[in-house]
Amino acid sequence: MSDDTIRLATIGRILRRRRRLLTILVVVGALVGHGTSLLLPPRYTTSASVLLPGAWEERELRTQAEVATSSVVIDRVASALHWTGVGTTELKERVTAKASEGNIIEISGTADTPERAQQLSDQVAEQFVAFAARIVGDNADPEAAARLETLRQTVAQTGRRITELSEAAGSGRSVESVQTRTELEGLRTALQESIEKLGQADPTSSKAHMVVMGPAARPTGEAPPTRIQLVSAGALLFFLVTVAGHLTAARRSRRLRTEGEITGALGVALLGSVDVPAGRDAHRAEGRGPRVWFRRLLGTDVRWDVPPPRTSGDEAGRRTRHRRVCARLRDRLPAARPLLVVVPDGDPIARRAAGELVAEAGGDPVLRVVGVSVSEPMVPDHDDASGALVVVSAGNWTAGELAGIAEACADAGHEVVGAVLAGTVRIRTKGSADRPREAATPVPAVAADATGGSA
Repeated sequence: MSDDTIRLATIGRILRRRRRLLTILVVVGALVGHGTSLLLPPRYTTSASVLLPGAWEERELRTQAEVATSSVVIDRVASALHWTGVGTTELKERVTAKASEGNIIEISGTADTPERAQQLSDQVAEQFVAFAARIVGDNADPEAAARLETLRQTVAQTGRRITELSEAAGSGRSVESVQTRTELEGLRTALQESIEKLGQADPTSSKAHMVVMGPAARPTGEAPPTRIQLVSAGALLFFLVTVAGHLTAARRSRRLRTEGEITGALGVALLGSVDVPAGRDAHRAEGRGPRVWFRRLLGTDVRWDVPPPRTSGDEAGRRTRHRRVCARLRDRLPAARPLLVVVPDGDPIARRAAGELVAEAGGDPVLRVVGVSVSEPMVPDHDDASGALVVVSAGNWTAGELAGIAEACADAGHEVVGAVLAGTVRIRTKGSADRPREAATPVPAVAADATGGSA
């Protein structure tokens, strides 16, 4: 698993074999999200739009948006609203403004009720327009305004003079008089258009007249994150963290999975691989106590990072594997003395495989099963034993744990004659030949502890 690419099948195994844990953690995440929603009061947001007539550059629009949320405007808003317990600093955090297309400044206000959110947005828009008009009025050039007014008066006098000249040109019966009157009217029109363009180009006449485009709409729903969003986010977060934690732990796992790694850690040769029928408790941890009970409650006592068992051909094939291992043991044993079959505690697959080896051997050779703790490995002394055979399953033990078992055998004076790798297979249920035989009861085993009691 540590060197494999994460595939969808891996995610599927996590969902199947950790569904109880995932369900519990998803519920816990939803409860955490619900508790967070209770700590955060509901918020409502609405917006008011302010139109800025005239020609504005993008930089100027951004400046006006900053002015709308400036301290001067917010101070005026706070004075106008008179909300108890809400100061300028808090109001400034609740108000945002941004420039959009069409020279429009959108002012958004957030409050704990829809009514207050509407009041806040409308008041900020109103105070912003009033403040902007005051700024433009204060910055207006009085001399330029006076010159423009003088120009208007001059144009009016010129228009009257043109009227007098047009009347003096005659009744319009001759061609010359008609041309003269036409040219004078064209001159009058040109003067009027010029004075109108001068008025439109005056910044004090265009940019000073900002318009609030109606009152803000009263919000009908809470602003995100809502309670449902927080509950969903909490459940999803706990789910993703749990899955990611499983994948990270699997990739960082140092448990050995291949035959070469296992035999290398034990320092012995592999005598063969045997299979046992897969059951619901094939990968379930053994033991008793509150910790084991709690793991079973969460469903974490079953290994998830092992591939599903393959389908076995038939019962005869499995028994052939066991007989071949027993034959290799007979060739290796110097005399017809008992052989210890060392099985790590907490490895139910290896223990079942050892039991079937004992039954298949039929006393030739004599096999005695002994359980060894991997945390504190201790193999009992047996003067009549001719060696030790280690039976383990893949993906359960690290190199250090297996090396500790080999050292414990050496300390007890037992030569490790080899290792047997145990695995699980799915037995076909059709036909009598494919039915698994009852698990053989192993012969009395040597005690797993150093005291020498029976197991």
